[in-house]
Amino acid sequence: MAGALTAENIAKTAKTAFEASQLIPTSERLKALQEIRKELEVAKDSILAANRVDLEAAQKEVDAGRMSSALLKRLDLTKGDKWDSMLQGVTDVAELPDPTGVVTYANELDDGLELYRVSCPIGVLLVIFEARPEVVVNIAALAIKSGNAAILKGGKESNETAKLLSQAIQTALSRTAVPSTYIQAIQTRAEVSSLLQLDQYIDLVIPRGSNSLVRSIQNNTRIPVMGHADGLCSVYIDSSADPKKAVRVAVDSKIDYPAACNAAETLILHETVLNTIWPEVARALLAADVKLLCDEPSLAALRALSPSPANLASHVQPSTTESYTTEHLGLTLSVKTLPSLSDAIRWINAHSSHHTDAIVAEDERAAATFCRGVDSAGTFVNASTRFADGFRYGFGTEVGISTGRIHARGPVGLEGLVTYKYMMRSKGEQGHIVGEFGAGEGKKKYKHRQFAATTVLF
Repeated sequence: MAGALTAENIAKTAKTAFEASQLIPTSERLKALQEIRKELEVAKDSILAANRVDLEAAQKEVDAGRMSSALLKRLDLTKGDKWDSMLQGVTDVAELPDPTGVVTYANELDDGLELYRVSCPIGVLLVIFEARPEVVVNIAALAIKSGNAAILKGGKESNETAKLLSQAIQTALSRTAVPSTYIQAIQTRAEVSSLLQLDQYIDLVIPRGSNSLVRSIQNNTRIPVMGHADGLCSVYIDSSADPKKAVRVAVDSKIDYPAACNAAETLILHETVLNTIWPEVARALLAADVKLLCDEPSLAALRALSPSPANLASHVQPSTTESYTTEHLGLTLSVKTLPSLSDAIRWINAHSSHHTDAIVAEDERAAATFCRGVDSAGTFVNASTRFADGFRYGFGTEVGISTGRIHARGPVGLEGLVTYKYMMRSKGEQGHIVGEFGAGEGKKKYKHRQFAATTVLF
């Protein structure tokens, strides 16, 4: 889509498109999303054909040992309901309330002098991702709805698919008042390196991908970066856990989509469940072909089982220190045994990536302590870590998941793509000036009277 434009021209064009779009009515942004869905449906066959080309090339890379099978799985646009979910995400985003123009604070400073804090777009987003071609559509929908322009860079493994998705989006935008350059796609790493230096045009970088990708971006730009570098999620089985819930939550958190960043990579056991709940959970995981990397207590408990699982020898191995800092992204799960809830909380805070962690417990106090004590973007009780997703949260879709603590945290939907500005209006006959206010004789005092307001009428 970007053609032969230089990185600086791409960034300038995006900034120009963003600035021009700020006076476009919300109805036009809604129309743009509707047109995008229509165009994607029209172009479905050609897009999926391009996806097959990408998949065939990626399979060769996997066979040659140059690409992980997890990355290959993320590339497949035909897997399960991924295509339909992608389209539904566009519709869901379109139907969400407009996140811009919302008043979050209103204060009358003086008679006829009103101050408003109003939500507004961030500006130009640079989104860099690996595989997952549907991200092109997810980001485009969220960017358009929230009033942000976006520059997208997918991994080379999804080039053909991303190219056709981007073309469909641009074709759809050409039928609306939203500039066709509002969403641009780039293809090369060299362009990314150049764009990362253009903080005068680009306002936020959102990387979605491997640890190395995110770390590299964070270390090579002055532009704010929102994202996460790892998905080291854990499930903790408390001494008060219900056995059936423990099995369901542990298994689903691991096997529903092992390559996802919200899949569990570590299972933590309270030592009192080693000979009660743990054997049931382990049998269920082994039956699902999950390999278990166990510490000494959990390993001893499994070796004492009679009869032992048929695949015990092939699927159960001792863990190492690295097991608990590895994002397996497959059917492998590290297992850790700890003596108390407080130890589990400390252990998670020291070893997790602060993404999403879950507790299985019937004790309300234990559940509350876990949710407040674990320093992660998501803390769940008796629910799979796989729920940590913008679509499942009702955000329509997500631009990514942030494990940071500033601005946005967890799955980032529309609300995470807006900031705010302060708008002030004087209704005084002569306007208002600061020199009239102060502590001296004849000076006015501020009223500072907050009032209810949902929109700004100017």
